[in-house]
Amino acid sequence: MPTGGAPQSDPGHTAALHADVTALLTGWTPTGPAAADARDRTLALLAAGPVAVTRAHRPGHVTASALVLDPGGDRVLLCLHGKFHRWVQLGGHCEPGDRTLAGAALREATEESGIEGLRIDPVPIDVDIHPVACQGDSLHYDVRFAVLAPAGAVERVSAESTALGWFPPDELPEPLAGGTRQLVAPALAALRRSPLRRVP
Repeated sequence: MPTGGAPQSDPGHTAALHADVTALLTGWTPTGPAAADARDRTLALLAAGPVAVTRAHRPGHVTASALVLDPGGDRVLLCLHGKFHRWVQLGGHCEPGDRTLAGAALREATEESGIEGLRIDPVPIDVDIHPVACQGDSLHYDVRFAVLAPAGAVERVSAESTALGWFPPDELPEPLAGGTRQLVAPALAALRRSPLRRVP
């Protein structure tokens, strides 16, 4: 998940995205106590206004990530991040043009995996807050989604990754980023509900 780049400044983008994130998290049923606490803290962050969805907000900002699954839920796609050298789900900062958080997560997953035709469940599977190096001492308020890869998908390593790999959900690689393992159960639950197969 990237940690660099220039701050966004498009007021239309930030206002629309801020409204989407606020509505999304306000109506979301958390997947566990830790996610509930992170959701409440993220809503408190959003009270700062649209700047909270941009990396210009030094106290912290909302990001989006995705755990990519194969069609049967037998494997998950992770990247060996080029900066902090741990295996992690795909994702990163919101960018100009992102009007929804699910759209941002899908864009990031597509860019970082090189796989076209990914499908996203627009209901989050987790929220996690963790420190990052971008903009000095800051926090990522990361909202995570489940994404389904098409059958026969072939991944391509991006500039942000050292490697990409498919792993069985119960055999994730090490070193693994904190918070990644906790995505597996809710992502598989989302797949069992089948919304990923229905989202165009």
